[in-house]
Amino acid sequence: MFYSWKLCSCKKEGSGIELTKRGKGSKVMVVADAHGLPLALCAQSAQPAEVKLVKETLKCCPRGMKPKWLIGDKAYDSDPFDIKLKIKKMKMIAPHKSNRKKAATQDVRELRRYKRKWKVEPFNAWLRNFRRIVVRWDFYQENDTAFLYLAAFLILWKYL
Repeated sequence: MFYSWKLCSCKKEGSGIELTKRGKGSKVMVVADAHGLPLALCAQSAQPAEVKLVKETLKCCPRGMKPKWLIGDKAYDSDPFDIKLKIKKMKMIAPHKSNRKKAATQDVRELRRYKRKWKVEPFNAWLRNFRRIVVRWDFYQENDTAFLYLAAFLILWKYL
């Protein structure tokens, strides 16, 4: 009855995939320049918050290409994260959360730069054209990251 079936008793997940509220998954973090071209790409587990994943993504940036400003959504509104970035001479531009208890740290002039967030969104949309990136088939995170870099290269080659 089980002729030519491969039965194994290992768990069906890979490295870099952990449980989340909606199942299992991984996140793709992108740091882009002012023109929307990617400086750093990083695929990591989806369980930790995005603020904790930024440190690993910034390590992937080339040496002289570290951005002065990071633009993110409300998930990046964190005072300890702002202090860590201030040490690295970077500034986080993110709107404040609605449940923030401390005083606002950004004025309206800084939040005007938040409208430039759309520059990285086309690149994220182009990445979704690659089925292998949308649905992770690879067991090893290194293979998934390699295909992420390959997709980024193909996007840059096609649109530049």
